[in-house]
Amino acid sequence: MSNILYEKDSTGQYAIFKLNRPDRLNALNSRMMIEINNALDDFDNDPQMRVGIVTGMGRAFSAGADMREAVERKEAFDKLILEGNLNGKEIEEVIDRDHPEKKIEFDLFSKNKKPFIAAINGLAVGGGMHWVMDCDVRITSENTYFSLPEPKIGMPANYGSQYLPDLIPLGESLYYLLTSDRMSAQNALRLGLVHEILSSEDLIPRAIAIAAMIIEGAPKAIAATKKMVYFSRSESRLAREQYAAPMLEDIQKSNDIKEGRLAFIEKRKPKWSG
Repeated sequence: MSNILYEKDSTGQYAIFKLNRPDRLNALNSRMMIEINNALDDFDNDPQMRVGIVTGMGRAFSAGADMREAVERKEAFDKLILEGNLNGKEIEEVIDRDHPEKKIEFDLFSKNKKPFIAAINGLAVGGGMHWVMDCDVRITSENTYFSLPEPKIGMPANYGSQYLPDLIPLGESLYYLLTSDRMSAQNALRLGLVHEILSSEDLIPRAIAIAAMIIEGAPKAIAATKKMVYFSRSESRLAREQYAAPMLEDIQKSNDIKEGRLAFIEKRKPKWSG
């Protein structure tokens, strides 16, 4: 089953990217990254495609990075070792085929020259909220909430700390980044994170209508406008990443990050030790 459903409408000149892991609340994994990068390559190189719409299947936009992926990869590896039917190279080939490893990227849409609309159909948590923030226009259904829970699993909200303050007021950003509290659709609208709240039935039709308005503009003018808007953000992003890198490296070595992930999988409160 495809993790990304990529549907192009040549007449309307837009494409819809549907995150398609509803049984896992569209949690982001390596296979999804591979598939969406392939779809984006096609979208970017198709002159008929002018606007992208990103949404989720089922009751979620995305629950963020799939914390179980690494565990499942190790379990599959251990099982093959135990069975003893394959040599080391053959085992690696099977694991790479069935459980590929691909870093989750969060700047897929902002760096693309074409505009992207996030049609947020349900919860957008962690990496799912990152993908929402990375789109150019955001509209949401009524039953949505947003959250950046990374500190509760031992990680700083790295991408969120860099970009949420660009979208909503600083004090509000700090509240949601430090507490990991849920942001309702109504608060997201009040703070300016989303442009509009709609019923679930009206969400995609409204996204298509917004795409049609964008398409009325000249392609080069739209691309230049987007590039100009993101120029200052891209300049500051490098400085932010350089500043954050040593802190992230230190945290990656800590016991807390291992404990946070394990506690999440085991559905218990973590015991922080530093």
